Amino acid sequence: MHDVVTTLLAAIIGAAVVAIPGAIAHRLMRGRSITAHICLLLVITLLTAYVGIVAVAKGMFIEGHDLKILAIVLAVTGVISLTIGIWLGRRLANDAMWADEARARERNIEASRRELVAWVSHDLRTPLAGMRAMAEALEDGVVTDPATVADYHRRIRVETDRMAQLVDDLFELSRINAGALRLSLDKVSLGDVVSDAIASAEPLASAKHIHLQADPADWPAVRGSEPELARVVANLLRNAIRYTPSDGAITISGGRDEAGGWLSVTDACGGIPDEDLPRVFDVAFRGEAARTPAANHDHDGPGGGLGLAIVRGLVEAHDGEVAVRNVGGGCQFLVRLPAV
Repeated sequence: MHDVVTTLLAAIIGAAVVAIPGAIAHRLMRGRSITAHICLLLVITLLTAYVGIVAVAKGMFIEGHDLKILAIVLAVTGVISLTIGIWLGRRLANDAMWADEARARERNIEASRRELVAWVSHDLRTPLAGMRAMAEALEDGVVTDPATVADYHRRIRVETDRMAQLVDDLFELSRINAGALRLSLDKVSLGDVVSDAIASAEPLASAKHIHLQADPADWPAVRGSEPELARVVANLLRNAIRYTPSDGAITISGGRDEAGGWLSVTDACGGIPDEDLPRVFDVAFRGEAARTPAANHDHDGPGGGLGLAIVRGLVEAHDGEVAVRNVGGGCQFLVRLPAV
């Protein structure tokens, strides 16, 4: 019984000699990495075991050779434990960083959703109020002049088209964000897509006296879905027309390099402030103050802030990239897509 008590006391004292300074060191290491804390805990555990074994071994008169063997076993165990601890610590640190990034991403998405709801509520409420007022005026016979009646009908149709476009953008954006977008990938000629988009945008550009110019280029063939790529180009052109002043010019270029096929749309918007460039593709971001012209919306109405967000979503769905930069007198949107 005496030996048991002596051994137990020796083990407790040996553990306390290491554990107390270890606890102090652990407290002083607050704010350090997860890997550092795990390694410290492993070192404390191994040293505690080593000191306890040595203390007990001395009391039991274990020979030096056997004590040396115990030390070697503990050293090898310590090296293996520290190696595993460092690996696990880095895994835990990466998981923690991923969790933090995921939470931050969720917060940003939720903030974007709230902002989008606010924007959409405003964009729908304003034209609806105008349409209701005009419809009531027509119904009550307040407006009887044929020219005014025709103008009211035209404005109601314009507002209806605008809201239909907004609803269509919302549907497309919801498909992208929900992962419900299914692409039918095939070989697509960017030249044909650009040609069709220019033909569709020409009436809107002509109304603002804006010149659309497609640089002669050896348009590449890319792997993609033609309807979605057509929407990308159409959104970029509509955005460029919206912010380019009258008598301005918009240039569409394309080509191929070692990274794949590319397409660029360069406008004359006057440039975007550097602090706004990273936010251009965010949902509901419009950056009105970033644009030079004061009256851009005479013909196509204010944007819903969804067009460029849709562009980014569709391009990324094609494993491509889209970026924007300021150039002389305007900005350039560059789309890169996998070439066939």
